[in-house]
Amino acid sequence: MEAVLLPKSWNVDQILDDLDQHGFSIIDDAYSSEYIHQLVEECTSHLNQFRDAAIQNGIVSNIRSDHILWLHEELKISHQHTKTLYTLAEQFNRAFYLGINNVEAHFACYNSGEFYALHRDNPQGKNGRIISAVYYLHEDWQDDWGGELRLQDKNDQWHTLQPKPNRVALFQSDLLHEVLKAKHQRLSITAWLRHNDSIL
Repeated sequence: MEAVLLPKSWNVDQILDDLDQHGFSIIDDAYSSEYIHQLVEECTSHLNQFRDAAIQNGIVSNIRSDHILWLHEELKISHQHTKTLYTLAEQFNRAFYLGINNVEAHFACYNSGEFYALHRDNPQGKNGRIISAVYYLHEDWQDDWGGELRLQDKNDQWHTLQPKPNRVALFQSDLLHEVLKAKHQRLSITAWLRHNDSIL
């Protein structure tokens, strides 16, 4: 993965300090308005390819009701975000010796009434996911539209984070969290900065 520069709004020192102290960090005004618009267009033009995330290997899960589309290099606009996360992962590796060498990501769409109940992205350290990153790519959002990310930080304090447009929420993948029921279509990219055991 080729290296890219981090946007100026990504204050690495603050992000590292937040993760160290609390296990999560927020980046607001993550990208330019031009990039956001292109990203929303790419996401919405592929909505007919999204699949029900509640079905895994033919088994229906009752804890989530969103829809997803895994990212790949042919989705060129969102792939730029993936490359940015690789650059951020290099900073995490230098600071915390995490051994991150892979980023997996998908578009996520929560339609009105959809949610994701309490869970951990890396339960009992079984899947290599180290840092989770949720980027909210819808261009407009109102506080009463729901869809908040509610998470318990590393000090057992609970936080409710609004899915504000152009915001990235970073958090340890082992933290307990949920997506509250959306009252309006909510679009995002969910990514995991992870280590791949087959590469190590």
